[in-house]
Amino acid sequence: MKTKIFKLVEFLIKKGKVNKEEPPYDLKEAFTKFTNGENHMSKDQLLQFMVEYQGEQNCTLLDLEPIFEKLLQNGSSSNESTSNIAGLSLDKFIDFLLLDDFNGPLKNEVHHDMNAPLSHYFMYTGHNSYLTGNQLTSESSDEPIIEALKQGVRVIELDLWASTKHGGIKVVHGRTLTTPVPLTKCLESIKEHAFVKSDFPVILTLEDHLTPKLQAKFAEVAVQIFGEMLYCPQTDFLTEFPSPASLKKMIVISTKPPKEYPQPDGVSNQVPNGSESSEDETWELQDSIVKLDKEDINTSDYKSNQQSPREYRQLITIHGGKSEGTMKDRLKVDDGKVRRLSLSEKKLKTASESHGADLIRFTQKNILRIFPKGERVKSSNFRPHLGWMYGAQMVAFNMQGYGKSLRLMQGMFKANGGCGYVKKPEFLIQEGADSEVFDPKRTLPVKQILKVCIVGVGADCTKKRTRVKMDNWYPVWDEEFEFQLTVPELALLRIEVKDKDQTKDDFAGQTCLPVSELRCGFRSVRLCDRKGKELKSVKLLLRFELETL
Repeated sequence: MKTKIFKLVEFLIKKGKVNKEEPPYDLKEAFTKFTNGENHMSKDQLLQFMVEYQGEQNCTLLDLEPIFEKLLQNGSSSNESTSNIAGLSLDKFIDFLLLDDFNGPLKNEVHHDMNAPLSHYFMYTGHNSYLTGNQLTSESSDEPIIEALKQGVRVIELDLWASTKHGGIKVVHGRTLTTPVPLTKCLESIKEHAFVKSDFPVILTLEDHLTPKLQAKFAEVAVQIFGEMLYCPQTDFLTEFPSPASLKKMIVISTKPPKEYPQPDGVSNQVPNGSESSEDETWELQDSIVKLDKEDINTSDYKSNQQSPREYRQLITIHGGKSEGTMKDRLKVDDGKVRRLSLSEKKLKTASESHGADLIRFTQKNILRIFPKGERVKSSNFRPHLGWMYGAQMVAFNMQGYGKSLRLMQGMFKANGGCGYVKKPEFLIQEGADSEVFDPKRTLPVKQILKVCIVGVGADCTKKRTRVKMDNWYPVWDEEFEFQLTVPELALLRIEVKDKDQTKDDFAGQTCLPVSELRCGFRSVRLCDRKGKELKSVKLLLRFELETL
């Protein structure tokens, strides 16, 4: 794929006359071609341009007429009829190209097949979704959950602990100095905002430290708040996960099912998930730096012979699997049931070095969740491709942070209309000849060609930069870069604009886009701030060309 940066439009608003550079040659050439050398472009010519050059086969005159007339009116005198104007000038044509509705870089609608099992999708996943800041001392709140849902995050994590207040159950990062938030407040906010951005299911991953009595309480509260929105599987164990399409506007629960231990009298006793040897993320900090509430520890409940309530088990759709034993044991595929396994980024890295094929085979039917290592106390994140290239569906991120890694996550999930579910490439879902699976470390032949800054599998990671444009409010770079991609399906185009300074270059805007979803032709690309919020009136006009080898 080829991409050409043409200009940064209205990067800074300057009063008075703006010194615009001459439009680049390729843009003028396209205008001249479709106007047959004339100075204005008619509606019919604009439609021809949209269909033939932009590849918008479904575009019609009815789509173009309102904006065409509006562009003609802008800048014309109030008593001048638009019928007397020949068409769009070159400047008006450029204004048209900067309209996101017609010329954005990605499709706005869901266009992937959404009828496959959940294990066939990457899912926009949050980590400790309730924290407002760092992992040790920040406040817990429903506000980060609301913000994540508005951004399209589909997997929300809640850590559940006993409480003498908060209705009996609180959400908090256990054994830290973080403050709690009531479970009911979190669930009510999830219900209200779950489907603001996307209709596809919201999955609640629970780190459960509750007694059987409080598990029953959770089930009661969840059913009361979510009602018919709460999905309950018809069987104890699934042999295949349901599809996102079948779970539209549903809330799905994922956690380890309570473990049963035989008692001397033959009565089974199930203990809370937090008591099981597991990959859960409870922080084991020294007592000298952590003051635990007495309400966190209630051993009498654990010693009783009460069974974990049936109604709690019935809520669990995605079962957390065993995490003890060797990595080979953990990644063993059980044809009789599907499950979810959680690994830290550290353990994934280790596993990828010796069990890469097992990871990919596991994720073809089961779900793999990757969470940040414990040292990330400032809520930083790791490079998400570490998980994606081995098929991990839930790469859990601290959404309250910011940085390049989070921008990559945001870029990936701009795909498929921003619905929070991205269909995995077929090579991560299906086995090849002789039961072979994809190997991210193997050097593959180049499949496509692109430019600017690509982040993907190792062979596709590279960086290039434009020359500096000095003292210009309307810069035209008119430069072309070319990248050769071996796995374009996992590649992301990351663009960052900086304001050149004598001492340190200032951040001016950034965006990240999935290469596999880029639309060819001239495209208006909005820039964002450091945290991914779109900046007003700050755009790049780019041209993308796709060359498949």
